[in-house]
Amino acid sequence: MNKYVAEFIGTFWLVLGGCGSAVLAATFPQLGIGFVGVSLAFGLTVLTMAFAIGHISGCHLNPAVSIGLFVAGRFESKELLPYIVAQVLGGIAAAGVLYLIVSGKPGFVLGGFASNGYGEHSPDGYSLLSALVCEIAMTAIFLFVIVGSTSRKAPPGFAPIAIGLCLTLIHLVSIPVTNTSVNPARSTAVAVFARGEALSQLWLFWVAPIIGGVLGALAYKAIEKEQG
Repeated sequence: MNKYVAEFIGTFWLVLGGCGSAVLAATFPQLGIGFVGVSLAFGLTVLTMAFAIGHISGCHLNPAVSIGLFVAGRFESKELLPYIVAQVLGGIAAAGVLYLIVSGKPGFVLGGFASNGYGEHSPDGYSLLSALVCEIAMTAIFLFVIVGSTSRKAPPGFAPIAIGLCLTLIHLVSIPVTNTSVNPARSTAVAVFARGEALSQLWLFWVAPIIGGVLGALAYKAIEKEQG
């Protein structure tokens, strides 16, 4: 049970820290952190939690990561559903806390609430195809880095840094396209509160990250097998 609680708390922190930085601090007058700051915030949530709970649950925080690690032979199938449930619930709990915070401001307007989207819901108007390709490619690289940096042959102790910086770079590239998901739990959490278009487009932010996660895991597994 400790593993599931750890995943709940870890995903809670990812959504509260990452999406919270986007909703509360990205455009704050004069002192706004911008999308570079938001990118760094998401990377830091994973880095800090990887050190905190990596030894308990593996610090997946993401259904696409759990599925990708299963494909790579690093995770048992019986744990998939409990992990995914814990991740989604942790994300929704964090989005609820964030909603309570932001709704306490006079003149509160929910807006996009850090949700993901394509077309008119994309930050810079990118199409469904662009969003699909971007999310698949970014999640594939994310899983490639995760599986590689946690390999027994990789330098020990550095995986959280590599994974956190990889997620930061992913956000730096893809925020203009989809507002960056690469994580179905993160997308679901804020879509529940944003509703409307965010919910209607949520399917893509489950399908694309899972496809990307599987491809990235298979790619690294193939390379590792060739190397022996």
